[in-house]
Amino acid sequence: MIPLWKTLMVKEDQRKTYYIDPVRIVWRSDNEDAILTGAELLLQGQDGQSIHDSSKRKTCVARHAGSAPGILLDFGVELHGGVQICVAMGGNKEKLSARFRVRFGESVMEAMSELGGETNATNNHATRDGEFEVSYMGAETIGNSGFRFVRVDFLDVAQFIQIISIRAAAVMHDVEYKGSFRSNDELLNQIWDTGAYTVHLNMQDYLWDGIKRDRLVWAGDMHPETSTIQAVFGYHDVVPKSLDFMRDEYPLPEWMTTFPTYSIWWILVHHDWYMHNGDLAYLLEQKDYMTGLLRQLAGCIRSDGTVDISNPFLDWPSFANPEGVKAGAHALFVWCMNAGDKLCGILNDPETKELCRQAAQRLRQVVPNHNQSKQAASLLALTGLLEPQAVNEEVIAPDSPRGYSTFYGYYILKARGEAGDIQGSLDSIRAYWGGMLSLGATTFWEDFDIDWLNNAARIDEITPEGRVDVHGTYGGHCYQGYRHSLCHGWASGPTAWLTEYVLGVRVEEPGCRALRVTPHLGDLQWVEGTFPTPLGIVSVRHEKCEDGSIHTKVEAPEGIRIIRE
Repeated sequence: MIPLWKTLMVKEDQRKTYYIDPVRIVWRSDNEDAILTGAELLLQGQDGQSIHDSSKRKTCVARHAGSAPGILLDFGVELHGGVQICVAMGGNKEKLSARFRVRFGESVMEAMSELGGETNATNNHATRDGEFEVSYMGAETIGNSGFRFVRVDFLDVAQFIQIISIRAAAVMHDVEYKGSFRSNDELLNQIWDTGAYTVHLNMQDYLWDGIKRDRLVWAGDMHPETSTIQAVFGYHDVVPKSLDFMRDEYPLPEWMTTFPTYSIWWILVHHDWYMHNGDLAYLLEQKDYMTGLLRQLAGCIRSDGTVDISNPFLDWPSFANPEGVKAGAHALFVWCMNAGDKLCGILNDPETKELCRQAAQRLRQVVPNHNQSKQAASLLALTGLLEPQAVNEEVIAPDSPRGYSTFYGYYILKARGEAGDIQGSLDSIRAYWGGMLSLGATTFWEDFDIDWLNNAARIDEITPEGRVDVHGTYGGHCYQGYRHSLCHGWASGPTAWLTEYVLGVRVEEPGCRALRVTPHLGDLQWVEGTFPTPLGIVSVRHEKCEDGSIHTKVEAPEGIRIIRE
């Protein structure tokens, strides 16, 4: 017998829900008008099942004697999902339910905030501040956002409620971390892990950019994320699903999310995804759209090699430097045409392949002015329009990591890697991404400026008098104040970079059939890790010898050719 519900249009959610207890009480009301007793019981792992005779179970009791009693809980790490509130009996015998205000926060101060105002707390993209009912002897799951902290206030005036548990209901894919990175530097290890976890949280029904705000698919923002996915998880369905979503939502001649450069990133993600996974059948499914898009992009290149597009975009911190943005967009066109030349050969489209080759040749006649933009200069170096070592010495290295952005920090690091400046890159990673960790971050942020560290309070504490609330104070463009996402997948670049440039694993043939392994340890004494491929997991260890040479050991599955330098 087929159950009736299976005859309907059903889509199965591959994600799982994990119930997680709070680890710490950050703040609680403690006065005669807002009484909270037994709050420590919420940390003791009570499940979400109530009991008819509530006298048999010790509970946290909230009493509203004129002011709403409240508590702010820390779940220890950034999560995606909501909270489950389980209650027993209360004092309202007529309504038989309890009314709560629930506020989610990626920082303590966001969870303590009011909507609106100068700090820009918002329910945009996901409701993170609202009032909810929970039935007596019941459990309700509330919210769907990104958070680490939750403030819960009991709103029923002159009533009491017995709270059995407040647990996070975290929603994510159960995915194996096949890639790894370890070294003698624990900070770098933590940074690699944090980038991996940041992307893991954003692997939801689609590959989002942020789990609180920007719960959207952005083709450009996907590139650092998919680079991290390839280094950590290998293949995952969320990537082709998201690429196909973007393709179908933006039929030609539309540009993805109105940015021609983001349509370029769609092609670059496809190139790297094919190189890693070697799935020719999937690539062939993209042929009509991909070749049409390449021809459309080639049509934006003038005969003199300059690019004619409206709405060029790199990242938000570059927005105030239009000359730098123009130079970076030009470099992206070069990168795209080179990838298109290669992909069209695989797709057996010689006409578009030749068009891409000629377009790249015309583009290379022009070397635009990066106007001291680290982002644009890095792209010019990565595409060979400028010499990487000179770019690094003249533009990137000076005053680094000032001028970095969380999105384009990945490409800045790649340009420094191509220049051979591994030590400078490691120092910048420790200072910039490590700077977020020093403020209590457990995931990487939508934006960060190294100067934000000055007199900054940690995000896991109530801001002390005289210190700066980093989350509520800073941010620009679309991410001002508490609207700023503290879990943004585009910020995961160091994870992919450490695997590619320090562990030194680079894909040379589609499907990882050939890998180049070239260690660059900088000041590290040893590094080891794993790299996921369609043929199995590759293990690598590099160790610095007394004479400065590096001893390397590689274990690879059959069918993978290892190239060493």
